[in-house]
This record gives sequence, C-alpha cells and structure tokens, in this order.
Amino acid sequence: MVATRRDLHAHPELGFQEHRTAALVAARLRELGLEVHERIAQTGVLGIVKGGRPGKTIMLRADMDALPIREQNEAAYRSTNDAMHACGHDGHVAILLGAAQILSERRAEICGTVVLCFQPAEEGLGGARAMVEAGILGEYGIERAYGLHLSSQHPTGKVGFRAGQIYASSDSIEIAIHGKGGHGAAPHLSIDPIYVASSFVVAVQQVVSRVVNPVEPAVVTIGSFQAGTTYNVIPTSAKLLGTVRAFDAGVRAEMSGRIERVLAGICAASGATYDFNYIWRYPVTSNDAEQTEYARALGERTLGAEHIEEFPKIMGAEDFSFFAEKVPACFYQVGCRGDERSSFPHHHERFDIDERALEYGVRMMVALGLDAGANAP
Repeated sequence: MVATRRDLHAHPELGFQEHRTAALVAARLRELGLEVHERIAQTGVLGIVKGGRPGKTIMLRADMDALPIREQNEAAYRSTNDAMHACGHDGHVAILLGAAQILSERRAEICGTVVLCFQPAEEGLGGARAMVEAGILGEYGIERAYGLHLSSQHPTGKVGFRAGQIYASSDSIEIAIHGKGGHGAAPHLSIDPIYVASSFVVAVQQVVSRVVNPVEPAVVTIGSFQAGTTYNVIPTSAKLLGTVRAFDAGVRAEMSGRIERVLAGICAASGATYDFNYIWRYPVTSNDAEQTEYARALGERTLGAEHIEEFPKIMGAEDFSFFAEKVPACFYQVGCRGDERSSFPHHHERFDIDERALEYGVRMMVALGLDAGANAP
C-alpha cells in the first residue's frame, strides 16, 4: 500500500483526468481476478467482489483526484507535475486496493457482493453525482455505501464516526459588479465598482451574523476579488468568487436569495449593476444513524475501542453526500497525523500523511466488506 500510495502521489491527476490512476486501479483489480468496469462517469472504475454466500450488495468508495497545487515537500515521492495529492486521495486509493486484495482472497466468507468504487473528481467537480447519474446504484444493486477520509486533524490510530451531519454543503457564487470607469482623481464622475464590491464583501457577512439562526452554522467567504489594472484608474467592473457553506438544508436553500438581496441593495445605492450566478454544488453529507452505530461497533471489534472516537463535524464538503442521499451510508475519518511533517492542513502545499494510517483504513474497509453484507441494518 505504501508503494502504491507513493506512486500515485508522484503522478497526481486532476478531476476527470485520472487516466493513469484509473488504468493502474483496473489492472490491479484484474490481477486479483475481479470483474472490472471502467470509464464510468469518464474515469471511474468499479471492481466487483462476489461473495460465496447470499447477502446485501454494499459499496466501498475511494476518490482518486488531486488538486491544482504545486507541491513544496522534498520527499522522494513528491509530485512530478503541477498537481498535488494535497487531500489524501492517493491514500484512499491505496487503502481500497489493499482491501481489494484481502477481500478477493476471502471472497468465500463474504455474504452478498462488495462493489469497490474508485471515483473521479471529488474536488469540486461532483464525480460522485456523475456516477449516481450514470446509474451505478441501480445497475449494480447497491444497498449500502461506506467511505473514508484520511484526516491530518486527528492522530494516527484514531478512527472517527459521527451520526447525522458530518460535512457541510458547499456552493459557489460568481459575481460581476458593473460601474462606470474613470480617473482616480475624479471619483465623483465615476461609479467605482471596487468601492461597491468592497462594501458588499463587508455587508454580506450580516447574512451569517444577523439573518441565519445563530444555532445553525453557516459560512460565506469571498476567496477572489479581481478589479483594476493600475494606480489611478477606476475600472469599469469588479469580479468576485466565493464559497457558501451550511449544515442545514433549509439554511442552504435560502442563502442564494439572502446574498443576492444584499448585493442588489448595495449596487442600487451606488448606481451600479451586477451579474449574480449561484452554483449549487454539494449537499450536506449526513450519515445514516443506524449505519453509523453499526460501523462504529464494528470498528471497536476490529481495531479496539481505544482507537474509536466521535469526531466533530467540519465545514469542509464531500461529494459522498450524493451517495448518502440515495442509500443508507456511513462516511468516517481516519487520523493520519503522526508528526510535524504530517500535521499540515488539507489542501496545503506541504500536506502529507503518516503512512501508518493506511493500515487502519484497510482494516476497517476489510471488516465492512466481510461483515456488512450480512449484518448491516
């Protein structure tokens, strides 16, 4: 698993471009004698482990894509291109391939069928949604779904479960504010889109602090502000990009209208106009209570109770949510922080994992593969 993970880390691929990764996965699965389906939702791969006894069909999922980040680590396995596995997906693939090997050797013990899902494009492009739309849940009769995520926020050896909401929804906003350009020395003859946009950036925070119920977490972050070219020219327009997060589906549904009302009021007060595009991306990832209770108990039996914890929910997002909307599911986290080297946050240019965490991931995936078809609620 370590060798596989390092190979994938050195050759990262962005969403829906995971051709080398998918080919490696498919070849490994075929070597194990498994039924393999490729090019699902462009680059997705499924491996089918048919058990020796009747039972449910369950899915174990790993995401494959990297991020457009230039790595700053000096490890021998550092990225060889301008992408980077800065979120641990290389480890997820290595874990599921490791589990595939053990499950293929023990398939006579399996009740039902285990579908090994190697998913493309989790990082913002909705690869899970694409796989759902490709019909994999119905075509392969998937009744339960399980997934994991390595976490540098938690120490190696700890595996975390949480029933209900675990990851927030994630949506995007694209805004163009149109004013009237002119000379920086005569602002009264212009409509300054930088001023208008700046006012909006400050004012939009009232949506979270004064409109959303304070017991319901929400975040509006403007991550990109582009306007102007030089010192003394008021530009014609300004462009903003942002992200919106929430844990409650009702709060999420109302955020678009709330944000646009703030934008419309500020633009009207200044005589500016705007274009507003709200992009609905990932819903809240919510774990089925029965599946979480079952998986937590299985984890305690498999790893020992001292390794199992309840991890807090986080404002990050996960497109595993599209699977969890369709079938009872449990998504859990595996700690991978071993020392200072593996303590950087996800999406950081120096992110790395403690590779000892791979063992905990594969042991949990194997346990689910051997047990869930017969015993999951």
